[in-house]
Formats: sequence, C-alpha cells, structure tokens
Amino acid sequence: MGGFRNVAVLLGGPSAEREVSLRSGAAVVQGLREAGYRARPVDVRDEAFDLPPDCEAVFIALHGAFGEDGRAQALLDARQIPYTGSGAAASRAAFDKAATKRILDAHGIRTPAYEILRNGAARRLPLPVVVKPTRQGSTIGVHRVRRAGDEAAAVRDAFTYGPEVLVERYIAGRELTVGIVGGTALPVLEIVAPEGWYDYGAKYTAGRTAYKVPAPLDDRTAQTCREMALRTFRALNCRGFARVDFRLGEDGCPYVLELNTIPGFTETSLLPKAAAAAGIAFAPLCGRIMELAAYGGVAAAGGGGERGTDVV
Repeated sequence: MGGFRNVAVLLGGPSAEREVSLRSGAAVVQGLREAGYRARPVDVRDEAFDLPPDCEAVFIALHGAFGEDGRAQALLDARQIPYTGSGAAASRAAFDKAATKRILDAHGIRTPAYEILRNGAARRLPLPVVVKPTRQGSTIGVHRVRRAGDEAAAVRDAFTYGPEVLVERYIAGRELTVGIVGGTALPVLEIVAPEGWYDYGAKYTAGRTAYKVPAPLDDRTAQTCREMALRTFRALNCRGFARVDFRLGEDGCPYVLELNTIPGFTETSLLPKAAAAAGIAFAPLCGRIMELAAYGGVAAAGGGGERGTDVV
C-alpha cells in the first residue's frame, strides 16, 4: 500500500454513463478495501462534490463527461488532492476523439482515415464508415454505416451529443484492446462481438460478447499492438493506467481507434480481465493504480506516474 490510507472513490457522475460508473466504482471500493485501504464512495452528481475531510487521495471511477474530460482532474488539482489516472490536459485530449486523431497523426501512429463533420457538412469518405460523437464514451451515439440510406439517421443521432461528429473508415477485421498499468502493457484481449460490432448492447448485455485473453495472435502482431498502445499512451501524455482500443484489419495491420483514460472497472471489465491474464488479481490491481495517484504532474507519496515502457 502507498503512502496514504484514507481514500475516496468518485463514482456515478452526471454523464450518460452514470450507471456504468456506479458499478465500476462499487467494485473499486471493494477492491481497495481488500488491498488495505480505507476506501469510501463519493456519489458525484455535479461539480460541487465534497470529499471526506481526511481524504488523502482519490480513485476516479467516473466514466464519460466530467470524469474523463479533464474537469474532475482540474478540480482535484486545484485542491492539491492526488488522484488516479491521467491529468487534466491529457484527459481532455483523450476524451476528444478529434484531438486524439490529430495527436495520433502527429506521432505517426496508424489510425483509420477520418473526417470531422459540422452541421451541414457532407461525408467524403467512402462507405462503410463509423459515425461517432467526438466527445462521448461507451459507444453511445456510435453507428456503423454500410448503406447510404442509413447515414442520415446515424449522423443526426451523433450530432445530438455535440457540435462535431467524427466519421471514420470502417476497418473490417478483429476488435482488440490493450490495457496499460504504470509502465506495463498488459496482454492483448480480443473482443468477439455479435456480427463483429461492439456496441452498447454488446458491451453491457451478459452473454452477448466473448472475450479471449491473451488474444489468439502471432507473437509479432501481439507485440506490435502492445508497443502501439504504449506509443499512444505516451503521445497523449497519459499516466497511471488506460486502455487502448484497436481494429486489426484483414491485412494484419492494427489501427488505433482511441484511448480510454478511465476504462470500465468491474471485475468482468476488459482491463481487469487482461490484468488477471497477467497474474494480477482485482484487489492488487486496484491497489497498484491507487499507488500511482498524482496531481499537477507530481507523483504522490504512494508511487509515480509512469508513462509506459514495458510489455508483458
């Protein structure tokens, strides 16, 4: 256990992912308690949340807007409270899919071709494409468009979440993800979803999706995915932990889709599954992430914010 004992777990939140966050946060509270922390949940409903007076550090288990877009991190920085995961600036960049794409391009990290639409703009990329809100998570508002007749409804729905929409070339192939904890890339996990489409229902409906970890890949491809995940983690200036999502094309090339700074954290979520495959049980995983808590770019007493160097 790190240099602090009394910690708070922020859960819930005001975003469309509140229910998922409540489940993640409850699991983290239990995991931290098993790891020896005095952990207390804090149900966040807006920016005016209170922490226990003896709180020494915070585990952020908030998904979506406010939790992942840098606002919660900036508030904790102002209070000089260490917290898990990436800092405010990195969180903002990773949550904004358009900003992430620009950073990936600048660092030469392979990602599907894309364009950003604003109201009135027409798509130029050929079908099939994926239509996404630029600032949303859990595949909310995300649509795969194969026929021109399906496009208008998909774009209209995506625009309900903000003024910009990302249109991305659809990569036929396999869905992969790589978790990162501290400086370590965890084993690659493959997601086998119905019809190859990992939408909200496939994510959160028990039994609809199968998971393979380690993913059945040749060593070279698995190593490439882990290395690309670490490059993405560094390019976005992340710290602590994250999860990088990929599509593995039919040509055998992996493409980075996005980085999740606060991935799901129930015992059946993707990052804990990958950690378990690496021999890290859920409670020690929670404890390790807690040890990496930091604020303002300065590591807390419990550990450091490694930027990613190793693979396992």
